[in-house]
Amino acid sequence: MVPRYEQKDMTALWTDEAKFHCFLQVELSLLESLEKNGIAPKGTASGIRAKARIRPDRVNEIEATTHHDVIAFCTSITEELAPEQAKWFHFGCTSSDVIDTALSLQLKNSIDLILPEFRKVTRQLRQKAEDHKNLLTIGRSHGMFAEPMSFGQKFLSAFAEFSRRLNELEEFAKTEVTGKMSGAVGNYTVLTPSIETDVLTRLGLSVEPVSTQVVPRDRLAKFASVAALYASALERFEIEIRHLHRSDVGEVVEGFLPGQMGSSTMPHKKNPIAAENLSGIARLIRSYLTVAHENVLLWHERDISHSSAERLYLPDLCGLWLYSLRRLSKQLDMLHVESARVRAKADSAFQSLSSFYLHALLPHWPGNRDALYAVIQKASFESKDAADFHARLSTESGLTLPKDVSLDAVYLKAVDETFKRVDKAYPLPT
Repeated sequence: MVPRYEQKDMTALWTDEAKFHCFLQVELSLLESLEKNGIAPKGTASGIRAKARIRPDRVNEIEATTHHDVIAFCTSITEELAPEQAKWFHFGCTSSDVIDTALSLQLKNSIDLILPEFRKVTRQLRQKAEDHKNLLTIGRSHGMFAEPMSFGQKFLSAFAEFSRRLNELEEFAKTEVTGKMSGAVGNYTVLTPSIETDVLTRLGLSVEPVSTQVVPRDRLAKFASVAALYASALERFEIEIRHLHRSDVGEVVEGFLPGQMGSSTMPHKKNPIAAENLSGIARLIRSYLTVAHENVLLWHERDISHSSAERLYLPDLCGLWLYSLRRLSKQLDMLHVESARVRAKADSAFQSLSSFYLHALLPHWPGNRDALYAVIQKASFESKDAADFHARLSTESGLTLPKDVSLDAVYLKAVDETFKRVDKAYPLPT
C-alpha cells in the first residue's frame, strides 16, 4: 500500500509474518483435531505450539530452493521439532487447505476492522439527515432546478444505500467466509468431513460445503462485489458534495483547517479535496471487481492463476476500504451546510411550483391536461419573478390560484413518513 493511504492496523494483517501466523493457527487446529480423533498422540499440538516459531526470513530462504511457500513454511517449523512431533505437522492436508483457510482468517480479521468504521459512518449519515431534515432545498434533475425537497433527504438516501452495503458485508462475514480441510482435489483421502468441521469450528470459520482443491473463488468475488457497490455508494455521495461545493452553488463547504492551503498560487481557494480524493479511491476499489471475477475461472479442480492476483488486490482492497471509511468520517464531521443559502435558492425558484399548480388547477380546468400544461409552461418561461408568474398564470388560465401556498407545506409534508420508512427498513447500526 502507498504510504499516503496506508492503514497500519490493516497492513499488519497482510504481512508475510501475519500470514504465517494464520498458517500456524490452521496447522495447530488440525493437530488438535487429530488428537481428538485419536490419530495423533495426546500432547502433540501443545508440544508443537510451545516450540513453533514464525521465521519469515527462514521461510524465504527455504522457498528459494523449494519454490513452494507452504513446504518452506512447514520445513521452517519442523526442522526445530523432534522427529516424533514433526511427522504430525501438516498431516493429511494439502497446501490449499492451509493457504485458503488462512486467507479466510485474514479476510475475517480485515472485515472485523472495516465493520466498526462502516457502522460509524452510517450513523453519521443518519445524523446529518436528521440535522437537515426540515431544511428546504431546491432539488435538481439533469443538473437543473426541479422542485424543492428536504436537504436532509440527500443524506438519508446515502444512509439507506450505505445501510444496504453494511448489511451485505455483515451477512458475508457470517455466511461466506469459509475454509476447507478436504485434502487434494477435495476428496478426503486422509482426513474426514468430521475432522474438517472440527478444525474450522475451532477457527471460527464456516465449512466450504463442496471444495475442489481450493475454496471456490466466487466467495472472494462476492466480497469484491460488495466492496464495489460500496464504492459506488461512496462516489455517488461524493459527487453530490462536489457539485454542492462549487463556487456557483456554494451550499456545502468541507472543513478547512488552520494553515491549510487550497492552491499554490490562489490564496482564496477552498477545494473539496476529500470528496475528490474519495471519488478516486472509489474508482480504484471498483477496479478490483474485474480481477476477482476473473479469479473464479480456474482450471479443473484448481490452478494458481488466482494466487498472484490475490496477493496484490486483497490487501489493497481491504486497506482502501478502511481508509475511505475513515476519511469519509472526518469529512462528515467537518462538513458545513450553508443553510441560509440553501433555503434562499428554494424560495427564489418560483417556477418550481409549476407541478403543484398543474395538479391544483386541473380539476377546475375545462380542457385537457396538455392544454393546461402549456399555459403553466408559458408562464414559467416568461415570468421574471414569483409575482409575475402568479399573475400570468391566473390571467392565462382564467382560474383562481390557491392562496397562501407554503413551500414547506407542499414539499415537506411527507418527509416525516419518508424518514420513518427508512428507519424501519434500516435500523441504526450499533
